[in-house]
Amino acid sequence: MTYLDYQATTPLAPEAFEAMLPWLKDNFANPHSAHAPGRAARAAVEAAREEVAGLLPPGGGVSFTGGATEALNWAIQGTSGGIVTIATEHAAVLDTVEAEARKGRQVTVLPVDREGFADFAAAREAIRPGVGLVAAMLVNNEIGVKQPIGQLAGLAHAAGALMLCDAVQGYGRELIPDECDLVAISAHKVHGPKGVGALWIRSGVAIEPLLHGGGQEPGRSGTLSPALCAGFGAAARIAKQRFGADHAHAGQLFREAFARMGNAGWLLNGSAGERYHGNLNLRREGLDAARLISELRDIAFSAGSACASGSGRPSHVLRAIGLSDAEARSSIRLGFGRYTTEEELMAALERIDTAARAQRVAA
Repeated sequence: MTYLDYQATTPLAPEAFEAMLPWLKDNFANPHSAHAPGRAARAAVEAAREEVAGLLPPGGGVSFTGGATEALNWAIQGTSGGIVTIATEHAAVLDTVEAEARKGRQVTVLPVDREGFADFAAAREAIRPGVGLVAAMLVNNEIGVKQPIGQLAGLAHAAGALMLCDAVQGYGRELIPDECDLVAISAHKVHGPKGVGALWIRSGVAIEPLLHGGGQEPGRSGTLSPALCAGFGAAARIAKQRFGADHAHAGQLFREAFARMGNAGWLLNGSAGERYHGNLNLRREGLDAARLISELRDIAFSAGSACASGSGRPSHVLRAIGLSDAEARSSIRLGFGRYTTEEELMAALERIDTAARAQRVAA
């Protein structure tokens, strides 16, 4: 199996696996208990919290959550005032914002241009006093485009609003701008375990809790898993150590893959410049992407977000950048990174291109 779906999830780092094992087997104590085993578990959680914070801006604190979806819901529902977000955001933001609108909050969803960037004229018009939150992705999960978070944060702060950054696809891969007030992240997108994420909250920023109960985390209730936290911490530590190497590796893979597929007539979706290079979203006229994925079962790639797979609807991200339904359905997303070799990527691309060409011949 050749795995090319790094935006959906990443392979678990061996270091994260090893860090989790003791807390899955013998050290099973509740980290919120006062006895010695509980204190040991708590120490492991705090060590992990420090490692996770090492890839985030200074001047804030990390609260562990059950994943990025919870973190984003907490940040959005825990604030007040109007909301401004972008049409290409993840469903965890767009659906939550829609739910808040039904409760009476004013919501503005900014359009994007053909390359996937937010319309700044519309942003300047929409982000004004009365807006309480601006929510935007650092790296888009479908097309890899990087939004200018720092500039959006400047507009937000000038209007008295908070800046929420969905950094799920950017954490450990790109630098997270210091201007953010709230940052949502997920372990399994950075070679950590599934089932744990975090919300970074700038010091002095207060948001209402989403989950009520024992108050185990700052602003969040629920018993933490020391194993999941330890795995997240180890993954964050390795990501920080390998930041430059991982970034360079993804860039090299992107250049080789983009040249190979571009020469074969494939077109890039989204900006070619301002993007994370571990994401390659391509389209080919007349391609049936769903059929292609079915035909190449030993290559794991996708037609878009894993969260929306099986819906039958064309990608809202691709539609937002101006693609037709047919163009969206003829698009594929290839995700690669730390553990992808150039040889396996190029071999997979050869097979993908050959199968796509065969579709046109058959048609």
